[in-house]
Amino acid sequence: MKQMRNKRTHIAYLAACSILAVGVLTGCSSSEGEGKDKDKQPAQQQADSAQHIPTVALEKGKLSADFVTPGELTAFQTVDLYAKVASFVKKLQVDVGSEVKQGQLMAVMEAPELTSQLAAALSKAKSQEAIYIASKANYDRIVETSKTPGTISQNDIDQADARQKSDLAQWEAAKAAYKEVQETLAYLEIRAPFTGIVTARNVNTGAYVAPSGGSAQPMFIVQEQKHLRLVVSVPEAYTGFLSHQDKVKFTVRALPNQVFYAKVSRLAGALDTRLRSEHTEMDVFTDGKLLPGMVAEVNIPMPSQDSTFLVPSSAVVNGTERIFIIKKDGSGNAQWVDVKVGRSQGGKTEVYAQDLKEGDQIVKTGSEERRNGQPLK
Repeated sequence: MKQMRNKRTHIAYLAACSILAVGVLTGCSSSEGEGKDKDKQPAQQQADSAQHIPTVALEKGKLSADFVTPGELTAFQTVDLYAKVASFVKKLQVDVGSEVKQGQLMAVMEAPELTSQLAAALSKAKSQEAIYIASKANYDRIVETSKTPGTISQNDIDQADARQKSDLAQWEAAKAAYKEVQETLAYLEIRAPFTGIVTARNVNTGAYVAPSGGSAQPMFIVQEQKHLRLVVSVPEAYTGFLSHQDKVKFTVRALPNQVFYAKVSRLAGALDTRLRSEHTEMDVFTDGKLLPGMVAEVNIPMPSQDSTFLVPSSAVVNGTERIFIIKKDGSGNAQWVDVKVGRSQGGKTEVYAQDLKEGDQIVKTGSEERRNGQPLK
């Protein structure tokens, strides 16, 4: 029994020594590994900080872009036709959609009182003519008789002359009044002022109509539709890109697969004080596909006048406090360069800055994470 107890004690002692040896070896290995990591960390950080960043060479070029803005098609000419005198509609010659030529008769009116006025004016004119003829004959006889000395006094001659001149004036006035009533009767005919389309008719035969005033509706609305105006409000920033006879293209929702063209014809030459834009009109000639009132999407070309620096749009960083691009300086470090941004098209953006020159290496994809002064590969 004593031998077995001694044997167990010896085995427990050997096991304790083994565990202690393993712990010591493990501690030494850990300390040695930590020392190696500490020695490696600065070098690794330096390697990580110098990342491989894609760059592009800065170059100059001209960027041709388009400015898209809404516009409205309007008739080149539009007129509301009212009755010129109070009258009744006797006959209508046209209806909505009728194409009319300049001077074409559209409606005939009637006003019985005007016919009576014309007859009275004619009668008065003839009466004044007869009076003038009589006074003129009397004056001629007096003048002829006065050739015999002592027969007619000069005073009688002067009075006869004044009377015949007064009667002549009355006759001229009567003729003018007759002509006025005649011209008023011509107002009973409504004629087209220009070639166009009747787009509205607001009267029927027998309706009473009067000259425009208050809330009275026009008898007809006529529009010239083969010649249209494309009206666009061009913002202040883009007014310098348009001039007379410039060609622009546009589309309309009704015909989405067709592209139309127009030429700049009229520029206001001043900015609207509310919208800060310039009123611009373009002439459009059409065969009836385009109609007044359509909304158009207008593409205004904006070619560059001078060469500017062009960079990939991804290179421009819009920070919270500044807009910049990242340039690789002579030491191979990142340098933030503040820029002013121009137009963008096709993945290219115009930038303006004094600290840039052709050939500078620019980080292709800018980010605020690439700190100023950070090494770049």
